[in-house]
Amino acid sequence: MDGLGEMRVAPIAGMPLFAAGQSVAGEIVAALALAGEALEDGDICVVAQKIVSKSEGRTVRLADVEPGKEAQAIAAETARDPAHVQLVLDESSAILRAKPAAIIACHRTGHVLANAGIDASNVDSAGGETVLLWPVDPDASARAIRSELWALTGRNVGVVIADSMGRAWRIGTVGTAIGCAGITVLDDRRGRATDLFGRTLQATVIAIADSLAAMAALAMGEGDEGTPAALVRGGARWVTQEDGPGAAAALRPLAEDMFR
Repeated sequence: MDGLGEMRVAPIAGMPLFAAGQSVAGEIVAALALAGEALEDGDICVVAQKIVSKSEGRTVRLADVEPGKEAQAIAAETARDPAHVQLVLDESSAILRAKPAAIIACHRTGHVLANAGIDASNVDSAGGETVLLWPVDPDASARAIRSELWALTGRNVGVVIADSMGRAWRIGTVGTAIGCAGITVLDDRRGRATDLFGRTLQATVIAIADSLAAMAALAMGEGDEGTPAALVRGGARWVTQEDGPGAAAALRPLAEDMFR
């Protein structure tokens, strides 16, 4: 691969709080237009999971959830709201650890993260404690956003849906791709690239989608910035014509998992 060149990432200002049925793609295009910008071929739109979930109506009032016996038992062990624990169970294929700090779950999509991605931050709870679930199928959501962006602009862009996730043996969260469309998710350099001394790379697989998500998360912010989307330019080499396999392609197969 030739030199990578410059990459730029900028938050997209002027986005709304989002409600069910609101178009993520439409709001991105409108916000860019207000700023005097427009999408270009090869751009990458990174959007926060929260606005996708809100637009898809994935909010749940805890008062509407009836916890079962397993949820009540885990809640007692972890000092958590039983209704919240029930939602974690409902959204997960397995619970790997349950501690007061977090419930580490394998989300039904295959991602392993704290509390199955269920979160209450930046969610309006005026009508009672409300939490937000992940999209039902984040990769399908990314494909839908990309398709609408194409319909609105005629531009071939990549879409990454990002959420902040912790990492084993590390402190802090990092933006991670949970849904992708039109993006090279992994760049497998094994056997086809060399180091500075001509040695063939044997183990290097670059997590392109996760790296884009992490970069954009720094620009978008994690609190009250109100910029839940970012535009990345300079990464056209990773934008594809087809939607591609999605973020699911970066999940390590269970047969290769050395920790479960």
